[in-house]
Amino acid sequence: MSVLAPTLVGRHRAAEPVRAPRAIRPAAAGHAPSRRAPGGPGRGARRIARVATNVAVGLALLAFLGLALGPHVFGYRTATMLTGSMEPMISPGDVVVTAPKPAADLAVGDVVTYQIPIEDRRVETHRVTEVARDAAGVVSFRTQGDANANVDPWTAVVDGDTIWEVQAVVPRVGLVIQAMRAPVVQHGVLWIALVACLLLGLQRIWGISPGSEEQDDETSGASRTRA
Repeated sequence: MSVLAPTLVGRHRAAEPVRAPRAIRPAAAGHAPSRRAPGGPGRGARRIARVATNVAVGLALLAFLGLALGPHVFGYRTATMLTGSMEPMISPGDVVVTAPKPAADLAVGDVVTYQIPIEDRRVETHRVTEVARDAAGVVSFRTQGDANANVDPWTAVVDGDTIWEVQAVVPRVGLVIQAMRAPVVQHGVLWIALVACLLLGLQRIWGISPGSEEQDDETSGASRTRA
């Protein structure tokens, strides 16, 4: 018995150094997330800002294509409502989108955009209240604004075979268009574009740099772990 005792103690002491590295590894593994944690919220905020910027630019591009190029490609027209004569359907500043409709199909209740036959021959958007057709097939009509108490004091004649009927209303876009036509805005468009490009460039730089730094930290941390 006395001979075996030193042998058992020796085995127990030899096993202790094997357990020591296992206790150190969780501490080393837990140290890596704490180094990356400070950059996490900042990267998330920058990612949200980048997505918001891309969405805003995309919407602006779609609006430009729809208002500037759409009429030439798809054949519709756009006009900004300046008065409240068609409220609540159409408010001042709204943009109406019109498409050609055969004059033979014009009916009471249609909302049309046309050039009035008197005064300054301005473009008006009102609802049709009366339609008449003569023996020669000429279509005449009368209109009234939904918010007006009386019928318009003129009778209009359809010029050609079609008339422009309202198909959609885009709220408040006309206010932006009118603001863009202001001299101050037109003279400042170039500077606004330059500032926007500068901000986008800085945003891209800020969005890329933290990722590179984090990658460098991870690489150095991995090399230290291997060492």
